[in-house]
Amino acid sequence: MPDPTLEVARWAAGQGFDTLRRAVDDLPAEALNWLPASPEDTNSIAVLATHAACATRVLLSMAAGLPAPARDRAGEFAAVADGPEPLLALIDTLEAECRGILDGCAGMDWGVMRSRRRDDGSVAEMSALQALLLALIHLHGHADEAMLTRHLWRAQH
Repeated sequence: MPDPTLEVARWAAGQGFDTLRRAVDDLPAEALNWLPASPEDTNSIAVLATHAACATRVLLSMAAGLPAPARDRAGEFAAVADGPEPLLALIDTLEAECRGILDGCAGMDWGVMRSRRRDDGSVAEMSALQALLLALIHLHGHADEAMLTRHLWRAQH
């Protein structure tokens, strides 16, 4: 019998990655790297897409009880795109990895506790379900932010 939590998670992840693709698709490098406000207050579409996809993989790995994948969080926030193709390839690659992680969650006890060491050395502890939900909420939040940035770019250029 299919796990309804896992089925909804697959759907929600797919929707989030689709939104990232739509935010990036067919934009020139200038738009992908554009900041709608100061660098302290906003991120570019390139940064948002890179960070959202990478963080989703990390949080889904945590939910699944897998080792954290290699990650350069600082590099995510320094991402610069020379066009949409490399970002779309990254999104596609990380979505496929995330689908694989979710596929491995069949039969998961979503109440089991998970922990992971953050970059600052602190330890995050939460249930598998909390990590799953955090992954999806985080993905959708940044994907929506990237789409809003796209709309702002289009309105001004």
